[in-house]
Amino acid sequence: MNVFAAAARPRSLRHVVALAAAVITTVGLSACGGAETAPAAAPPATVTTAAPVATAAPVSDPASATVLAGTRYYLGMTDQEAVIHAVRGDVDQVTARISLGKGSCVRNTITISPYGERLAWVEGGANEDAGTLVTSMIDGSRRRTVERAAPFRGTANCLGSNPLVWNTNDLLMVQDGRRSVLIDVADNKPADGDAGNETLKWWSADGRNWAAVSEGKPYATGGSKASFYHYTPPKAEAAHYDGWRVRSVSMDGRYVAVGWMNTDVSRNDGSFAVVDTTTGKAAKLPVNGEVKSIQFAADGKVLVRQASRIVVLDPGFRQIGEVAEPQEVQQLTLLAYAP
Repeated sequence: MNVFAAAARPRSLRHVVALAAAVITTVGLSACGGAETAPAAAPPATVTTAAPVATAAPVSDPASATVLAGTRYYLGMTDQEAVIHAVRGDVDQVTARISLGKGSCVRNTITISPYGERLAWVEGGANEDAGTLVTSMIDGSRRRTVERAAPFRGTANCLGSNPLVWNTNDLLMVQDGRRSVLIDVADNKPADGDAGNETLKWWSADGRNWAAVSEGKPYATGGSKASFYHYTPPKAEAAHYDGWRVRSVSMDGRYVAVGWMNTDVSRNDGSFAVVDTTTGKAAKLPVNGEVKSIQFAADGKVLVRQASRIVVLDPGFRQIGEVAEPQEVQQLTLLAYAP
């Protein structure tokens, strides 16, 4: 039976959780976790105020209106704030400003849901590796702190590689000590269902498929089955990093974008290759030069970001256009593209 066949509403909370449990049961994945789990959490830090401020400025990027008609969300940093930019058509709008506070938690965790509806981040003090989980709408409104409620013990890890991972717009996976916990962001409490003990987990934008590591072996789901695969990254660079992880999953679950995990605790959102999980081989992309990041969007497009442009591909990796990124956002982190 195809456990995903009955999906009537991809972003339904309870349905996605049920799907996750069904597929793990179907493929018989181990419930054992791996050594990749983040370190134990520290007590929550004092929550600071985040005041959204909206401004708009034109950008010279006419191609984006046709090739990428949706909204691109970028993350910028000042000494005091994380700044969320929404670029749509020829307008760059600052939608929210989040105080960084003390320490690295906010800087390392602020993230946007795959359909561009919600923000989430962890607030912690100086030298802390965990703190208070905070969520809001994309414009910074409806700001809420996620309080302690079983199985969530009230603190979320904020260091390491991608400590917050979205499952659609409504579910957010956090690391609470050495456990993964799903948070129902809409209800502001732990979600029904089990996040599972797999590590380095990442979902497709609609939450139907995911990639993870089980007992040291990477796998990805597609339809009603899981494919275990072996991928060997380029030897020339692999020695300089602490392994690789998945940072984006295609809507059908077959392809994953992978990126290096730096050995330090700083933010790392980049990816450098697309891997076919049915073969373990890197897919050939029609781009030349260094790749900064690769994202599978909710509408099936593949966004390959380079130094000053985004090459847009269809699901078969054929180029359908490109967008010259405005200078204002070229040095910022591209967090999400919402069609």
